[in-house]
Amino acid sequence: MASACLCFGVALLPAPARAANLKPIVDLRFRYEGVDQKGFDKPADATTLRGRLGVEATQGPLSLLVEGEATLALDESYFSGLNRKTDRPLVPDPENVELNRAQIQYRSEVFTFTGGRQRVILDDQRFIGTAAWRQNEQTYDAARVEWHPTPKLKVDLTYAWALRTVWGVDGGARGFVTRPQAIDGNNIFAQVSAATRLGALSGFFYRIEENEPSQILRRNSSDSYGASLVGSRPLGAGWKGGYSLRFAHQQDNGVNPLDYAADYFLVEGGLEKGAWKLGLGLEQLGGDRSVVTKAGGTPFAAGFAFQTPFGLLHKFQGWADKFVATPPLGVADHYASVGYGWQHVGPFDTVAAIAIAHHFRSAEGDVRYGDEVDLRLTATMGRYAFLVKYADYRRHRQPSFPGDATVKKLWVSGEWIF
Repeated sequence: MASACLCFGVALLPAPARAANLKPIVDLRFRYEGVDQKGFDKPADATTLRGRLGVEATQGPLSLLVEGEATLALDESYFSGLNRKTDRPLVPDPENVELNRAQIQYRSEVFTFTGGRQRVILDDQRFIGTAAWRQNEQTYDAARVEWHPTPKLKVDLTYAWALRTVWGVDGGARGFVTRPQAIDGNNIFAQVSAATRLGALSGFFYRIEENEPSQILRRNSSDSYGASLVGSRPLGAGWKGGYSLRFAHQQDNGVNPLDYAADYFLVEGGLEKGAWKLGLGLEQLGGDRSVVTKAGGTPFAAGFAFQTPFGLLHKFQGWADKFVATPPLGVADHYASVGYGWQHVGPFDTVAAIAIAHHFRSAEGDVRYGDEVDLRLTATMGRYAFLVKYADYRRHRQPSFPGDATVKKLWVSGEWIF
C-alpha cells in the first residue's frame, strides 16, 4: 500500500514542482543508556546513534514524504531484545535500517488526508502514539482523515492495517516472536474533539486488533472508548492552574483469546507561575480478576488488566519502564512533580529541570509495588537539544509482577534536527 501511495504521489507532482519544492529531513540523535538492575550480574551499557534522512516534496495542497531510519550500536553491551545478550538488562534499541515513513498527503483549510506509512499521534499519546523515546520509533501503515467542520470542532479517523514496531527489520528473529517487525491487524482510531469554555473536550474509540499467531500479542486486542477534558485557568497573582481528566472503558474484541473488561481514569492538576511548574496526579489502569479464556470459558488465573500497547509508554508511570505492560492486578500511579526553566544560560537558549516522585500500588487488592524518583535536565542551543535523565525504581519487598525489580537508569543524549 505504501508503494502504491508513492507512485500515485509522484504522478500527481509535476517534475518542475518537485524540483522547486523540496524540503530535506535530517534528524541525528546520539544516546548513552546505562541500566543497573537487580538480578543481573552485569549492567547494560548502550551507546547508540540514530539517524533519519528523508525529503518532502510539496505542490499546492499535495505533498509526498519519504524518510529512512537507521540505528547503529557503538557499544552493544546490552540486551536489545533481539541480540540474545540476556545476561544484561533490556534496552530496546536494536540495530536497524528501515523505511520509517512513506506517505502522501492532501491538505486544505478544513480537510487533511494522509495515506501510507506515517506517524499517528493522538492527544498526549497515552493510547496512540509513536514511541518516539526509542531510537527506532513506531509508525503506522494507515489511511487518516482529519476534518475541521468548524474552527472549534475536529473529527479524526484512522484505519491502520499494520504497526511498524520499535524492533525494526530484525523483529521476530532468533525466536523472539513477541517482538515482531510489524503487527498486522484491523485497527480503528476515532476521535471527536471540541474547544469549550472548560477546555479541550474529546471523545474517542480505539479498536486494536493484533492479528498475529502469538497468543500473547493477541491478548492486546481490545476496544477502548472514553472521554477527556484538558484545560487551564488564570488564578491571579501571576498563577495559572491546569487540569486533565480522562476516563475510558476497555474490553476484549474478536481476536483476543481472553474475555475481560477494565477501566482507566486520570485526574491531574498543575500550577504555573513564571518559570515554576508544579504537578499532582493519579493515573489508574484497572485489573480484572474474573478473566476467562474464550476457549471453554476456563478461568485465566493470572488475571488481566487495561493495556495501551500502541501508546508512548515511556512517558507515563515512571521512566524506569516497569509498567509498559500493565500487571494483572492493574496499577495506580500517585505522582507529584516540580520543574523550573531558565532562558539564555551561557551558550544555551533554554535550560529546564524537572523532578517527579511516583508511588505505585495495584488497582485491585492492596499490593504495594514500589516507588520511583525521576530527574531530568534539558537544554537547547539552536538546532541542538541535550538531555541528562535519571530514573530510580525501588520495589517494595518481594516481586509483585513479572519484571518487578529494583533498577537504576541513566541517559545522556544529544540531538540535531535540520
